[in-house]
Amino acid sequence: MANPKRRKSLSKQKMRRGAKRWRAPLLKTCPECGTPVPGHVACPSCGYYRDRQVLDVKVAAE
Repeated sequence: MANPKRRKSLSKQKMRRGAKRWRAPLLKTCPECGTPVPGHVACPSCGYYRDRQVLDVKVAAE
């Protein structure tokens, strides 16, 4: 098995580990109802995705 010839510098180690850090998910706003929704996902509150309704959402009775 191959072995590295040189030791990685501390800055290279930190750059590699920095890419693995946790990031908060980016949320878009639904153009129909304005609720925050993850990208490429149908809106759970109104059922719209890309300007057309793809889910039948029942409104809870109050």
